[in-house]
Amino acid sequence: MLLEQLKLAAEERHARALTRRRRIAHTACAPHQAVGEADEARAESLLTFCSNDYLGLANHPDVIAAFAEGAHRYGAGSGASHLVSGHSLAHAQLETELARWFAPYIPHARTLYFCTGYMANMAVLTALGTAGATLFCETLNHASLIDGARLARADVQRYPHGATGALDTLLAASTSPLKLIVTDSVFSMDGDMAPLKALLALAERHDAWIIVDDAHGFGVLGESGHGVLEALGLASERFIYIGTLGKAAGVAGAFVAAHETIIEHLVNTARPYIYTTAAPPAAAHALLTSLAIIEGEEGRQRRAHLAHLIALLRGGLSQLAATAGWVLGDSDTAIQPLIVGDNGAALALSAMLEADGIRVGAIRPPTVPEGTARLRITLSASHSEADVHRLLGVLADAFARREAA
Repeated sequence: MLLEQLKLAAEERHARALTRRRRIAHTACAPHQAVGEADEARAESLLTFCSNDYLGLANHPDVIAAFAEGAHRYGAGSGASHLVSGHSLAHAQLETELARWFAPYIPHARTLYFCTGYMANMAVLTALGTAGATLFCETLNHASLIDGARLARADVQRYPHGATGALDTLLAASTSPLKLIVTDSVFSMDGDMAPLKALLALAERHDAWIIVDDAHGFGVLGESGHGVLEALGLASERFIYIGTLGKAAGVAGAFVAAHETIIEHLVNTARPYIYTTAAPPAAAHALLTSLAIIEGEEGRQRRAHLAHLIALLRGGLSQLAATAGWVLGDSDTAIQPLIVGDNGAALALSAMLEADGIRVGAIRPPTVPEGTARLRITLSASHSEADVHRLLGVLADAFARREAA
């Protein structure tokens, strides 16, 4: 019975153009990557616009060397959870450095390193979202925040995307002793930003806290790459900040930055932290090099180049999208959604691009709302102007072929 049900579900997904499949990367994460099936001889080099390696650090020689150095020093794995024996000097040094970064934005800041961003979000929401608390969640939050809210014992209320007025009404009507506003900073499928200044004002007015997932802002936003709080000039102990280290930082893991009392609570109560093996110390060791690059002059130069590429791409896409009947998302970040609408049409456009040597993923429901299937174009500081011009040219050719068909 189970297999029959799963086969029917698979057939239904296929009929709705929602089947997903994995591709195998045979080379390092980079703009030009060999991609194919298990047979390496059949892999082809594709110009990719679908990774979250925003600063191009995943294949940076200094980060690679630091990772190797960390492996030689600490070995391949940690061997246990942080609270048993897996908490290494590299983990401790990483947390100390990140606490220094966030001291200007969160008074009495302390940080906690997690294996993944998904685990960090689950940990924060389940540890703080206890009975009697209320989570006020943005409708376009990442799946990890949604799942964390589902598992929390708190009440959950949702407010429409960016609708601070609706959130104000919900907060004013709440009698909960603990109110937690939960939001992405940069929304992963749209690239636009949460109105954090307005959210902080609401938090102060209604005695609430803000859990902000800056997965797509950390390393990219702000003069020093410290993320959305630096970029917007915000500072408050009400922020519970979650940053991802497998995107702009180029390695793996995530961290929570918050008041030291909150972090101590997470260490003692957050099940995704307590009951999992610590990430390899080599990753934490490599991240110390990533942070130095992000905060230094090279990081500034990479962010400036990325900003130039974003403007170049948007300038070329705006007219093409209008002519083709596509919608270019309202985003000034490295995430540039080209909304096609129909699931099949988005898959077909992605396939046309790949036939011309360019890889851009087609994003479909339930990741995005019905009727808003899209190409999620992501840029990296490792891309060149020529790479962007090539993408624009191939998109224009794809539109011309569609019109001629």
